[in-house]
Amino acid sequence: MAYLSDIEIAQATEMKPITEIAKVAGVDEKYMEQYGKYKAKVDYALLNESERKNGKLILVTAITPTPAGEGKTTTTIGLSDGLRRIGKNVVVALREPSLGPVFGVKGGAAGGGYAQVVPMEDINLHFTGDFHAIGAANNLLAAMLDNHIYQGNKLGIDPRRITWKRCVDMNDRQLRFVVDGVGGRVNGTPREDGFDITVASEIMAVFCLANSIDDLKARLSRIVVAYTYDEKPVTAGDLNAVGAMAALLKDALKPNLVQTLEGTPAFVHGGPFANIAHGCNSVIATKMAMKLGDYAVTEAGFGADLGAEKFLDIKCRYAGLNPDAVVMVATVRALKMHGGMPKTELGSENLSALEAGIPNLLRHVSNIKNVYKLPCVVAVNRFPTDTDAEINLVIEKCKALGVNVVLSTVWADGGKGGMALAEEVVRLCEEKNDFSFSYELDATIEKKIEAIVTRVYGGDGVIFAPAAKKEIDRLTALGFDKMPVCMAKTQYSFSDDMTKLGAPTGFTVTVRQVKVSAGAGFIVALTGDIMTMPGLPKVPAAEKIDVDSNGKISGLF
Repeated sequence: MAYLSDIEIAQATEMKPITEIAKVAGVDEKYMEQYGKYKAKVDYALLNESERKNGKLILVTAITPTPAGEGKTTTTIGLSDGLRRIGKNVVVALREPSLGPVFGVKGGAAGGGYAQVVPMEDINLHFTGDFHAIGAANNLLAAMLDNHIYQGNKLGIDPRRITWKRCVDMNDRQLRFVVDGVGGRVNGTPREDGFDITVASEIMAVFCLANSIDDLKARLSRIVVAYTYDEKPVTAGDLNAVGAMAALLKDALKPNLVQTLEGTPAFVHGGPFANIAHGCNSVIATKMAMKLGDYAVTEAGFGADLGAEKFLDIKCRYAGLNPDAVVMVATVRALKMHGGMPKTELGSENLSALEAGIPNLLRHVSNIKNVYKLPCVVAVNRFPTDTDAEINLVIEKCKALGVNVVLSTVWADGGKGGMALAEEVVRLCEEKNDFSFSYELDATIEKKIEAIVTRVYGGDGVIFAPAAKKEIDRLTALGFDKMPVCMAKTQYSFSDDMTKLGAPTGFTVTVRQVKVSAGAGFIVALTGDIMTMPGLPKVPAAEKIDVDSNGKISGLF
């Protein structure tokens, strides 16, 4: 049987005008700014002016990712359509895709099969220009920083202690380390420099955590860009860059309204990486979804040890959010990979490999229930090759933790395949929960990192490299120690070693570097070989993308 590609399914669907979607969501036209027929921005003034009670908040997260795929975004969208099919008023909130992964390794962030947000080509490419605005604000700050040094360096900035990088929304390894300012005195001050990908920029993290334009400006002003010769931090506020940066971001800060294939209202807004930053869509979009829907469904990037941990410990803490239910997405195929089964053999039944891989799922579920004290359901994306014996084994193991398993077929069946999951989520949302964080803010930086490693990852402890220990001491002395921690770690393992699959034990995590993202409001702990500028693969997805004489795009997934 030949399956349609994601883009073919999306292009075959007749979208509704965005004005109709706005009416479904209850957005008055006075808050709407249309970007063509099928996209619109919604003014954040709606949050202050609406007296509607907030809806329930549902987080969709997943097991540790594998090349076999989990389908977290697809499940998020399908669940939303499923909730609508059972008569619920629902709005979904998702991240925007970065152009880097779109053109690099095949995969966007618009869902898949019959559970997608559309127009998927626009969403996966330039969309409404938010990322370009974020990149421009980032690079304006970089230009003002270097210009300050060139024009006399009144603040006494040490060019060897500049921490701010330029950015571009593309996978470009050539830009990781550069030397700029060469060519003589009039061309700047020569120094070592480098680029981040836009989704790793602190501007992206600030953008997604800001509650308002005023909060955005306050956060921008606190961004540390360099240190002086006498070791004092220099901020964007010190460089008088905040007003101009906020002017570039004021329209981008308004959430983007689009629709699912079934016409469910969807906000797609912001997109920080989850293995580097906090991996969640904007606070404003989430709050708007809750303000407009009786149920707001959102997701966090990568596995629950990264995305969900940061959603709960960072985003919920800053935004004052209390989730009502968590959906843990898994596939039998991925669990068999965690049990040591090669990708080429995943189509055949193997209960021993599945049993060896299931502890990965169970640890994630246990964290949600026992660390964060939230109600949870496991959503298994069923593949045609999954056998009843394999499905029953997953159900049996999860029941031991007091968690139900629901089969999801949203990729093939859209919202219809998410109705059973929707019913369970509605039930969970009525349960009382005692939401807790995995650590307290007044703990030391070291203790917060240790709490994440031992309580969430299941590790034995943390090794701090001498450079990291020295930086922790310095940041503590500067008063940055009461912030949450944002772990930069491989997404492919609970540990910092991507080869340790399943639910490894007996490991330690090595923190090699620590830095402050004072505007975002968190301390970043870098482990392993995490990079802030990815590279393209041997055969980039960009090689398969094309557009015909009518403007129709092909090859985009």
